[in-house]
Formats: sequence, structure tokens, C-alpha cells
Amino acid sequence: MRSVDHALQLAVLLQVEGPFGVGEAAERLGVAPSTAHRLLAMLVYRDFAIQTRDRRYAAGPVLSLGASSQSRTALLRSVAMPHLAALVERVRESANLVILAGDHVRFIGSVECAQALRVGNREGMVFPAHLASGGKVLLADLPPERLDALYSEEKWAGRLDRRPSLGSLRRELRTVRERGFAINAGKTESGVTAVGRPVRGEDGRVLAALSVSLPTVRFSRDRLPELTSALAMTVRDVEEEMRGGGAHLPGPR
Repeated sequence: MRSVDHALQLAVLLQVEGPFGVGEAAERLGVAPSTAHRLLAMLVYRDFAIQTRDRRYAAGPVLSLGASSQSRTALLRSVAMPHLAALVERVRESANLVILAGDHVRFIGSVECAQALRVGNREGMVFPAHLASGGKVLLADLPPERLDALYSEEKWAGRLDRRPSLGSLRRELRTVRERGFAINAGKTESGVTAVGRPVRGEDGRVLAALSVSLPTVRFSRDRLPELTSALAMTVRDVEEEMRGGGAHLPGPR
């Protein structure tokens, strides 16, 4: 519990006070520099922190969702949740709303279906973006240089065994852009298949993704047109309500 508390303290300091080094972190927490280094390395691994060129640490993509993005995220969720519930009624499967957080996606809304065998509530969870259906949709909208930065060897130092092939990822994302949807067939969770579509702002940039998740035993290619069509209708309704309600949401940076 002490390690968890220390990590949370560092996360707050990064978000509120700005960049600092290992020595400063150790002094603030009253721990050895080696302990502070391990805690900061874990924050970097989970995208709560980044390491700068001068070897200091700064707030990472997850923490940057705070101040400037909280209102955007809260507004997006409040608009989307009733439409997610309607989507669940339509397809009788669970549905989710996800946003990009570094090289992960964060589930900010989730509605379970009523079937006995179902995918449970995912709200608050994070998964690697290149594996999740919603993550692929979000990555497919990024400028090439941003995608390269997210999956650079430097960014994935210490976990290169899990780094996707950038060439293969680019090809897959090109297919996602052409189709307008993405599929995750058991890549994040065994036995679960998901289909995702993008939610766009008025400027055409992708703000978030909606996905339908279901047990793989109930998925077949014959169901794909039904699921993608239902998702398209829901996305349209969410986008129209955001425009009609004056919800001018900037896209992810």
C-alpha cells in the first residue's frame, strides 16, 4: 500500500507542479533514489509520466487528460451514455465509449447487456490501443508522425517484446480507415470479440470510439453487418446531439 501511495503522490506532483528529477522525487517522498526511480519507471510504463531529454520526468498522456480535457471527456460521456444504452437494446450486447490515452485506450463509458453470458462493464479499464477495436479506430486518425512517436523504440524501451511492428500496424490502420470500423478478435481478452467505430467532431477529427463487445461464441461474420450498422446509427446520433447541443469538442492531440 505504501508503494501505491507513493506512486499516487508522484502522479499528483507531476500534474500539479511540473517536471522533476529522480533526486527531487526521492526527497519529496523520503525514499531512496532507487525506489523513486522504480516508481517513476512504472508511471512512464503506464503513460502517467514521460522522460524528457534532460532525464527529468513530466506528466504523461494519461495525466494530460486532466485539466484541459476533463470537461471535454465529461461532456462527451454525458451525451453518449443514453445512446450507448439504446445501442445495447438494439444489438443485445455490451457497448463501450473509449478515448485515447497515450498508446492505450481508456474506457470512459460502458453499458452491459442483459444476457447471462456477456462482456462485463469495462468502465475505467485501459487496454493497449493497437489491440482494442476502439483503439485501432483512434490510432487510424492520428497524423503519421504522431503514430511514429507513440510506437518508437525509445518510447517502448523496456517493453520492446510487446511493441507492435510499425509496418504491420500502419497497414492494419489503413484497412480500418478504408472500412470505417475495426475488429478486435480476442487480442485484449480471450473469448471476447469487439467491433468499433469512430465518433467525429465538427472538424472531422476523431474524438472517441464506440464499440460493441460480445463473447466470441456469439460472433460470426454474418453478424458483422448488423453490428457495424447499429454502431453507425449510434455514432450518427451522438454526433448530431453534440452538434445540436453546441458541444464543440476538440479532438485528441
